[in-house]
Amino acid sequence: MDDSLRLAAVDETGWLRPAAGAGPREPRWGNPDGMQIGLHPLGGPRGLIRIYTPYLGHDRDRLINFIAIEPIPLGATERGYSELERSGLDDVPGLRFWSADPPADPAPRAGDDPTRGMVDGDTLSVSILCEPFANGAHVRVTATFIRDRPHEVALAAHIRADSVPLYACVLSATMGNWARLRELELAGGTATSQTLWPRHTGNGFTDHAAFGVGVRVVEGDEAVVRVKPDEADPTAAEYAVGTAEHWHFKGLRAVQEWRAKDPDPALRAQVNGRVTYWMSDHPIPGGVAFENVELVEPFRDGRSFTFRIEPL
Repeated sequence: MDDSLRLAAVDETGWLRPAAGAGPREPRWGNPDGMQIGLHPLGGPRGLIRIYTPYLGHDRDRLINFIAIEPIPLGATERGYSELERSGLDDVPGLRFWSADPPADPAPRAGDDPTRGMVDGDTLSVSILCEPFANGAHVRVTATFIRDRPHEVALAAHIRADSVPLYACVLSATMGNWARLRELELAGGTATSQTLWPRHTGNGFTDHAAFGVGVRVVEGDEAVVRVKPDEADPTAAEYAVGTAEHWHFKGLRAVQEWRAKDPDPALRAQVNGRVTYWMSDHPIPGGVAFENVELVEPFRDGRSFTFRIEPL
């Protein structure tokens, strides 16, 4: 369906929410002038939460990142991949996400038939449901916005009754290459993508680099993983011939970060990288950059991680 045929989300009492009524509506929630999230069928692959940051000078539909849901069953090492698995509901790539408030009814809804989210004082929350993973995991995610923290969203994973037990449910920011994120702030200094993987080649991912309690940044009662670009003006980059326009950087430079209150001693920050843009052989200007940025921690039902993006 042409996106213009869906009713746009509306600014209502200071929150951006799907329009009321019947018919196709835009599945989008958040702060009208701050961070917003969206779901398929808005632009991009299925099985991903869209992140929008219009306060960075972006057009309304410019995505800065995606969040994938990647559960790891107890006793396993391999994770499920919400973007890459094939749906058991309609046999197409990407697991289906849909909204439900409250989340008691697990019946799938059409992506452009969203619930409006629940307003409670100065918070807006929406439940994002997901079909089961091939590894037996079955989870949902609650996204919560706070009015006086307009540049962030808190994301909490919950296990469903029919799920296998989980070791972890990773919420991974998956598109660091668009912003060409290359500097990772650590307790003892800064690690860069170039020093972590100086000889990486090809069009695949690097191995993960993981950082535990001794090196990650801790601020008060929060553990933080913070990444940012290394270019003074990313908009001035020269791209290889044939690089898709949607990879061209636009808007303001920004720092992206995950925050976790009351971190488990086993919590670790993880990053990986690429030297070419996703699903292409076109090189990233300036070389290897972080792609996935995430916190990994033993699973706690309803445990919240905060994703924040601030202008530099």
